[in-house]
Amino acid sequence: MKREVTYELARNIRLLGHLDMPGGGQVVVQDGYAFVGHMKPPMGTSIIDVRDPTRPTVAAHIEPPDTYSHTHKVRVCGDIMITNVEQDRRHFLRKGDKIPGLRESGLSDSDIAREIGVKPGDIADLDAARARGYDGGGFRVWDISAKTAPKLLSYVRTHGFGVHRFDMDANFAYISTEMEGYVGNVLVIYDLADPTNPREVSRWHMPGQHLAGGETPSWTGYGNRLHHAMRVDDELWAAVWHAGMRVLDANTLAVKGSYIWPKAIPEPTHTVMPLEHTINGRRYAVAIDEEHDHKPGRLHGFLWVLDVTDLAAIEPVAAWDLSERACPWIGEPGVRFGAHQFREKLDGTLVYATWFAGGLRVLDLKDPLLPVEVAHYIPEPGKGGPPQSNDVDVDDRGLIYLLDRVDGFDILEMTL
Repeated sequence: MKREVTYELARNIRLLGHLDMPGGGQVVVQDGYAFVGHMKPPMGTSIIDVRDPTRPTVAAHIEPPDTYSHTHKVRVCGDIMITNVEQDRRHFLRKGDKIPGLRESGLSDSDIAREIGVKPGDIADLDAARARGYDGGGFRVWDISAKTAPKLLSYVRTHGFGVHRFDMDANFAYISTEMEGYVGNVLVIYDLADPTNPREVSRWHMPGQHLAGGETPSWTGYGNRLHHAMRVDDELWAAVWHAGMRVLDANTLAVKGSYIWPKAIPEPTHTVMPLEHTINGRRYAVAIDEEHDHKPGRLHGFLWVLDVTDLAAIEPVAAWDLSERACPWIGEPGVRFGAHQFREKLDGTLVYATWFAGGLRVLDLKDPLLPVEVAHYIPEPGKGGPPQSNDVDVDDRGLIYLLDRVDGFDILEMTL
């Protein structure tokens, strides 16, 4: 007899407000406004008035600088906002770099399409993008003292794809970007003392990334690269994709600690940060994978707890995963299920994590060796299909802002 599965879409969380809007890559909230970086052009960055959480309204919208870029990440500190500029469809378009060599080897376009994993009709699109090139990557700095009329202060161009996720504070921007002479994203730190002219002050890369400096990577492709680094006091906590994580001294950029997951862990490290407070005299950090193309038989992306009391001996001590049985849309075409991101502020023991089709999961790390889920919320399907919860932030009122990757923006409240 087949057992019927009942899906609980919400527990200990209620919906306060919703905005039907194109999906995004990041949301940050400050002083009654939510700042959203949208995933796809022509949408760019939206500033949303959330002072009344039951009626969120768009106060301003900024378009990307061109039709070939997306500006899906955003940070805010005081009256300064930074938005990334990155080539849209970058992973797909870079497949076109292989076409000339494959043609020289005698392969037909249909054979090339099969070789690089695209449809035959995509070859013309890839050829056009390669001929066009791309030089728009970088980041833009804005004055947001007037929320309804953000003012562009500067546009810093970097290289290649451009800028992905990043961090900032009142003094510096910690940018993850491709740079000329390197393979994959590296860390470039800019001084923001004059926001009309950000000044590069330092760089950090993993050994093997600096091709122009004579280094040779021990890996192939772009699997080892900086996703982004988060500033925590005098440290930078860097997720370096399939190379695991690094902890850097924020002043010297010397590596203070590192951990590389076993090859049996298929998904890359997206974000890593320590808890702000120790627990029972020990220091712990949280790391989360990003689920990509899941293959049956392989692990989904999930969340880790690490003992980082001794940075020279970092050790995973717990992990938390979500069963596929929690999601009614698992297996539908184009639907990611596993982990993606958590709120990038760990000021207590609660971790707010997005789980793509699994929605928002709230975990309590009161006992770091045994994470316990205390609440969750899975949005109903939107115009773009099943939920793909992508990013989350929490404001000073304790309200939760959940951003979908495809469409939808929800404001939530815990009911515990």
